Amino acid sequence: MSHSIAENPRERLIDRELSWLAFNQRVLELAEDEKTPLLERCRFLAIFSSNLDDFYMIRVASLKRKLGAGITKVNSAGYNPRELMTELSQKTQELIQRQSRCFHDSVLPALKEHGIELTKWEELEESEREYVNGIFHSKIFPVLTPLAVDPSHPFPYISGLSLNLAVVVGQPDSESELFARVKVPSNLPRFIATEKNVARRFIPLEQVIIANLHELFPGMDIKSYYTFRLTRNADLALEEEESDDLLATMEQELLRRKFGPPVRLEVNPDIDTELLGTLMEELDIKEQDISRVSEPLDLTGLNLIADIDLPDLKFPGFQNQTPPALRDIDSEDYDEFFNAIRRSEVLLHHPYESFTASVVRFLETAARDPHVLAIKQTLYRTSGDSPIMAALIEAAEAGKQVLAVIEIRARFDEQANVRWARKLEDAGVHVVYGLVGFKTHAKLSLVVRQESSGIRRYVHMGTGNYNPKTARLYEDFGILSSDPVLGDDVNKLFNQLSGFAPQTSFQRILVAPRTLAPGLLERIDREIENHKAGKPAGIRFKLNSVLDEEFIEAFYRASQAGVKVELIVRGICAIRVGVPGLSENISASSVLGRFLEHSRIFHFVNGGDDELWIGSADLMDRNLRRRVESLVKITQADHKRHLLRALDGYLSDRTSRWDMVQDGSWKRLTKSETGERLMDFHQASIDWYRARG
Repeated sequence: MSHSIAENPRERLIDRELSWLAFNQRVLELAEDEKTPLLERCRFLAIFSSNLDDFYMIRVASLKRKLGAGITKVNSAGYNPRELMTELSQKTQELIQRQSRCFHDSVLPALKEHGIELTKWEELEESEREYVNGIFHSKIFPVLTPLAVDPSHPFPYISGLSLNLAVVVGQPDSESELFARVKVPSNLPRFIATEKNVARRFIPLEQVIIANLHELFPGMDIKSYYTFRLTRNADLALEEEESDDLLATMEQELLRRKFGPPVRLEVNPDIDTELLGTLMEELDIKEQDISRVSEPLDLTGLNLIADIDLPDLKFPGFQNQTPPALRDIDSEDYDEFFNAIRRSEVLLHHPYESFTASVVRFLETAARDPHVLAIKQTLYRTSGDSPIMAALIEAAEAGKQVLAVIEIRARFDEQANVRWARKLEDAGVHVVYGLVGFKTHAKLSLVVRQESSGIRRYVHMGTGNYNPKTARLYEDFGILSSDPVLGDDVNKLFNQLSGFAPQTSFQRILVAPRTLAPGLLERIDREIENHKAGKPAGIRFKLNSVLDEEFIEAFYRASQAGVKVELIVRGICAIRVGVPGLSENISASSVLGRFLEHSRIFHFVNGGDDELWIGSADLMDRNLRRRVESLVKITQADHKRHLLRALDGYLSDRTSRWDMVQDGSWKRLTKSETGERLMDFHQASIDWYRARG
């Protein structure tokens, strides 16, 4: 860490966790905005909840571990664990209250106006009760397991993120009370439609169970019942150096995750105090770990409501385009497909341009083309029914050399990746797990093809995962190329991942952990020198996160030298903007909306000869120093113009966005100074691609 950040860290850095909460607040603001289509508001409420679950399972869990170990050391943003925990508890509680108000006071009434209701048991009509009770007896009752707590039945294990009923029962002729727990099944829909074939009126699953508790405890008096939900630590601690078989170790670790220590308890505000005391004691939960939430708990289930087929209450539908260079090529014409890439590199922009018609097709064509000898592929996250996996298996079965570098430590996708690794190995694919101690996050495909002129290599490099499902919602850039220089670079990188080649050097790519950070820092220094020499200079980066202190210091140096630094950051941003003498020339903006902004673009003005890179890395210590990441230099003039156009759009005064202010908070801009509504960048991009197509 550079010395200067330590001088007064809070004036120079925003704490990572607080910055992340500010990001989730921006997601909540999309749900609160009445101009956001109604069912999309439900979706943003669900995303906010799911984000918060992840935050507790990973970030808060790690902070609690520090507190438990008695660590009092101040972090680089100037907070000790106790101060930070207090601040996070207060902030999350405020956000949860806001979410609750948004849901109950704004979204629910608006849904009702459009004929969609979330109702309670006592509001159901007789015919609805009969229908719902039928569902209870046929589908719900058989999977319920009431667990009593008494001297012969210890307190049951409560799994992470499970919704539960705490039920207090008694014998009809006795004063004594007994406690039982009923788990609300997570494999049934969170909300049940109250009529057959009409999905407009819903009742929460737990209410259906509550209405039928007498069937679970026949002969007992039901005295009271409350819902509660527990979040557990899900951070995996994988010690690779001590592991002979990474796959087997990961499988063990995934089993352990289910039993991580509790980090948060969500309860109804009017829960019985004695019962809450029991839960706190049994689950080892402290007061500050309790979230009091108006029912229904767990709004991640609102995705079910957001999926209702009412197009008028959603973002307008759109058809993504096939990239112009790949149109009108017969699917059986393998030569023509590769010729198109040979004629000129293809810049891809998802989801505006189809991932299936470009990246998936590239790999499927390679699998089927008899001239292709080998396919090499990195996989960080992919979907369960992935056509990419099918293509790799098909290629291996056809006798091609296939190498898959699978990252089985991709958080929350570990289970799927372990399964895929086994499947690919069974098909004869060479499966490797990258470099010991480094996650492989680079997005790379390499196809080796025998052509009349000799062997030629084709490459796909991108900013996003090889996941056709998320590619419909995540904004990402990529290129398809037959550039021999790039082919050679990517080939060497695969050799490094599968063999031993630590001293490899590259021409057109920057690779973490060795050349990526130094390469970017060197270019930031070059902008400072150019500015001093009176040449055009400037830096514009589009990223998911800016957290690395070495880069934040470099941006401060650039700003102090007079270089304009413009950052477009979706999530965490630890830099402080507009601080006199430190960062007057730095701005940070954030664009959130229909699509998840996921691409990383690095632009250096470079004396007027714009230099642009795209790739997989964010400015975080883990990406720069503990992962294999890659950036590729964009060389074609038309592709550079395309990326510059995108950056101009994100930063335009006409675009609706959030701007960071000096105190580290974010101000949402939705109207111009003259009062006109600002442009939705995602819709404007859809329109632009449609017009071009």
